Amino acid sequence: MNAILATLGYVISSDGMRVLMIRRDTRPDDIHFGYYNGLGGKLEPDEDVMAGMRREIAEESGLECHRLDLAGTISWPGFGRNGENWFGFVFRIPEWSGTPLSANDEGSLHWVDRGDLLAGRLPMWESDRHFLPLVFAEKPEVFHGVMPFDSGRALSWNFSTT
Repeated sequence: MNAILATLGYVISSDGMRVLMIRRDTRPDDIHFGYYNGLGGKLEPDEDVMAGMRREIAEESGLECHRLDLAGTISWPGFGRNGENWFGFVFRIPEWSGTPLSANDEGSLHWVDRGDLLAGRLPMWESDRHFLPLVFAEKPEVFHGVMPFDSGRALSWNFSTT
């Protein structure tokens, strides 16, 4: 089965203390309903990952990205609603411009404290707690991980760094 290629981005406040997150709260049938998540989505067939990440950030938040730092990649076999395999490119976005939207079609946007995010004090995918410390490490290294899913739950997490 082919993998769905996607981006996942974390817009960081200018002081580095907050992260712009979406709370998926518009569609109760959404598998992410009620969870906080980074911004992003599926790549279009004609775009590279950087262009896709920029497009998703603009569409979902109204912001323009000026710098994208690749945090890593994650393979999520079986993650999709019907067991589809996903492969994601994860970015930190420390430089951007504009005023973020308050909401979009998928949910409301919130600046959340980085400490709350890393401490797991927000409703989120349990599996995000495995890779977020790598994304927001004091001295981050690019990582490449695999996190197989079954019935909406992560089975394991393995990664390597460059």
